[in-house]
Amino acid sequence: MSSLHADEAFLAHYQFSHDPFAPRVPGFKFFPAQRKPVLGQLHHLARYSQLLLAVTGPLGSGKTLLRQALVASTNKDAVSSVVISGRSVTDEATLLRQLAQGLGITQTSIEAILAKVAQLAITGQDVYLLVDDAEQLRDDALEVLLLLAAGNSEARLHVFLFGEPELLSRLEVLSEGEERFHAIELQPYSEEETREYLAQRLEGAGQGIELISADLLADIHEQSGGWPGTINQTARDAMIEAMLADRSGERKAAGAGFKLPKKHLAILGVVAIGVIAAWFMQGKTTKPETANNTAAQTSSQLPLGGAAASQPGAQPQPDAQGNGPSVEFAGSNQPLPLPLVGESQPVIREPMAQAGGQEDADEGAMPSAAIPPTVTTTAPPVTPLANNGPKPLNPVPAAPVQQQVAIQPAPTPAPTPRPEPVKPAATAPAKPVQAAKPAATKPATTVASAKPATAASKPAAATGGSAGGSSWYQAQSGSRYSVQVLGTGSEASAKAFISQQGGGDYRYFRKNLQGKPFYVVTYGNFADRTAAQAAIKKLPAKIQASKPWARPFSSIQQDIAGAR
Repeated sequence: MSSLHADEAFLAHYQFSHDPFAPRVPGFKFFPAQRKPVLGQLHHLARYSQLLLAVTGPLGSGKTLLRQALVASTNKDAVSSVVISGRSVTDEATLLRQLAQGLGITQTSIEAILAKVAQLAITGQDVYLLVDDAEQLRDDALEVLLLLAAGNSEARLHVFLFGEPELLSRLEVLSEGEERFHAIELQPYSEEETREYLAQRLEGAGQGIELISADLLADIHEQSGGWPGTINQTARDAMIEAMLADRSGERKAAGAGFKLPKKHLAILGVVAIGVIAAWFMQGKTTKPETANNTAAQTSSQLPLGGAAASQPGAQPQPDAQGNGPSVEFAGSNQPLPLPLVGESQPVIREPMAQAGGQEDADEGAMPSAAIPPTVTTTAPPVTPLANNGPKPLNPVPAAPVQQQVAIQPAPTPAPTPRPEPVKPAATAPAKPVQAAKPAATKPATTVASAKPATAASKPAAATGGSAGGSSWYQAQSGSRYSVQVLGTGSEASAKAFISQQGGGDYRYFRKNLQGKPFYVVTYGNFADRTAAQAAIKKLPAKIQASKPWARPFSSIQQDIAGAR
């Protein structure tokens, strides 16, 4: 994975707007802890001291940021700043040439430079010469800087050197026991200052200190020694390591077996049950259909003793679509011998006995006495059987035929297990109407049950005084401070914590953490950070154990705005 892709993965995993641990970040804010007093001391010494000023600290101690803050905090109308890097300037000649170029002159001697400084002093401007990575300079360049800082009776330069601690020993050798420079040694951050520093960095990237646990914070502070540059690198490495551990855990879980979310598994289970149920229903449906077809075919047989049975030339009439007859006769596909005169006798067959009985009503057939000779619902009219061919020698009255003929209904598009009788089918539409009446009362029940819930929510809003709210936080001045004592993903936990503490100055607000609501409990409203830190020491020991920390209302207001 390239460094670019690694950075993109790092930002996407923690949902950072930018890398919070880069040397220069958007909207950078100078962290005042352990550095603001040094910045004020440098301005004071530049105005009243006649000595060279040397600021020392190990790599990553914040020397470059302090130099940038010094330039940014000067009055541009009263101070002209010239910045030189010791990595690009090592010898005396190169140093003087770059300094003369910064002052806008061509001569590179010490006298010409001091003369230009005197001219600027007449106009009310001082000259600041700031050298970063000063430990890279050679001794001859350091000697020139000592001479420029001492100056002459007309003018002098304000020389600031920012370098590592070995710079002081070299300056002492060049000074030969004289007081020619003033040294300021930077101090590391305490663990509490490390926490505040990381919180400022993370909040600038759109997240909070909640991403770093108390144990991890202690490890970062111990490994970095409290130096800000090392804090940035150590925190970044630790968070990348945690990100890789999470991803490797996901890969192992994926390799152990294919797993679906519980919601998907539940849906698959329901589908499987539906398929199995449909299979069983299909098996049950097939058997009744076969029995019904057999019974229908049997019930449609015409007794040979009838008038139509004795007609050898009788043929079933097709329906209107030409698909075949709606009335079938048993044995119609077999040739019958013509009856002789005087020998015509009805032949009684077993199926006809069944067709004439009442048992077929249970099989889905219609009773013969209730069915007219012609079909008007599911099939075209059937011509009376007496007209289908030549008259028999011994005609039989037509009434018995009408009572024994059973008509098979025309096939429907969707197969059904059993044909429903006509009368029950006519009353079927009324049943859904009766069943819909109880369902119509459900919305009324829902509305009635919603009223108590609305009434119950009013007391909760009325008791929100101790919990505060976004409006209370937005009304505070951004320069004031509060103490963050708890962060939780459950609003009920935040309310319970405030209730345990008796309300008072405890409040909470909601922010978004990795796309989810996150509730932060704060304590008090203080004029500055010092007052907030003093209040932390007065909190109960149980709360102090959770490492509460002071934060300005401006950052809280940003969190609230981001949650909207």
